[in-house]
Amino acid sequence: MPESIVHVSSVAGSQLLDSAGERLGRVDDVIARLGGVDQLPPVIGLQARIGGREMFVPIDRIEQLGPDAARSSTTKLNLAQFDRRPGEVLLRSDVLDRSLINVTTARLVTAHEVELVCEDGVWRVAGIDPSLRPRLWRLLPRRFRGHDSEHRQFVAWNDLEPFVGHVPTSRLKLAARRLGRLHPAQIADLVEAASHEEGEEILEAVGQDKELEADVFEELDDEHQVEFLRERSDEQVAAVLARMASDDAADLLLEIEQDRRLPILNLLPVAKQRKIRNLLGHNPSTAGGLMNPDFVSLPAEATASEALARVRASELGPQQVSTVCVVDEAGALLGAVSLAELVRAGDQAALAGLIEARIPTVAAEADLPEVARLMTDFNLIALPVLDGDGHPVGIIGVDDVLERLLPEEWRRRAGLARS
Repeated sequence: MPESIVHVSSVAGSQLLDSAGERLGRVDDVIARLGGVDQLPPVIGLQARIGGREMFVPIDRIEQLGPDAARSSTTKLNLAQFDRRPGEVLLRSDVLDRSLINVTTARLVTAHEVELVCEDGVWRVAGIDPSLRPRLWRLLPRRFRGHDSEHRQFVAWNDLEPFVGHVPTSRLKLAARRLGRLHPAQIADLVEAASHEEGEEILEAVGQDKELEADVFEELDDEHQVEFLRERSDEQVAAVLARMASDDAADLLLEIEQDRRLPILNLLPVAKQRKIRNLLGHNPSTAGGLMNPDFVSLPAEATASEALARVRASELGPQQVSTVCVVDEAGALLGAVSLAELVRAGDQAALAGLIEARIPTVAAEADLPEVARLMTDFNLIALPVLDGDGHPVGIIGVDDVLERLLPEEWRRRAGLARS
């Protein structure tokens, strides 16, 4: 009776027998085809060493696949020399002891064992065990191993995305669609926890969605931002910065090598250049350095309906649209209206009548402690910043303040994204 579950580490290195039980050679690896949709990857064959040559044994020629030996269905095999095809992976060489992405938990896991299961006569890759137990088990001589069936930390293959950039002739790529379900901060965690090559593979995948790529770069720490932009051309770096929030783009520009800053800045759209140049003129620890110059502003006679339409049409982040600035004919700030108040108000209610009289503001020169105190005292999500004439020039989001106040040891750590 064939085993219904076997492990790659047991199959690899086992004997290849003919139907009479005579030894033909040794199984070196198990070959699977990735890239199927909503289906476990099928095992298509074995890589075996027979007579000193690497041969391909189709899985339909294998009658029994077990932990001690693979038995052929015939006494003679008409075999071809092994030649890897696009989309094929060697589970021992390409997956075992390598990192994969658990897209359910947003963590990197290491495949210390790969489990195969036979369903309706078809062998498939069922999942992996990331615990250290199977790795310790493999240290035992083969004759003492038995069949380790205890996999308490089993992760189903459907929850995983393997790295395939190291696979020769591979035309596979990480599934950008599945990674796109994660929050940009989670993807950034994965990039920081991965090796450089794995990080590049993740960024290449999310790069199919340019807005998501920019969001991920905003979440990366300074060191990794520079690491993954260093080898890109000025045009490619400018393309990323152009999609980032202006304040984050200004911060990142300062981390790039000094001789590249001006050429990259000059490649940005004129409006973006102007905003970034203005931000760079402020001390990073003042309100002017913390603010985002992109915000929603309307005249006092505009209605709640018009304000909500402006918010819907905006591509700004949630905190930037959480507060709508209300200005007079000269552009000076009269007050602000929260998004919640706009939703509660009648469609034709004028913004002048919805202004929150007590909302504070700060000058661009205000320091970080003053900004933090005001936002705390008034329970603010966003705080308007005014120039010397009382015109709003930016919005400070609570996340910008938290980022500056958060102790270094509390910041996102790569270890949190690796199991």
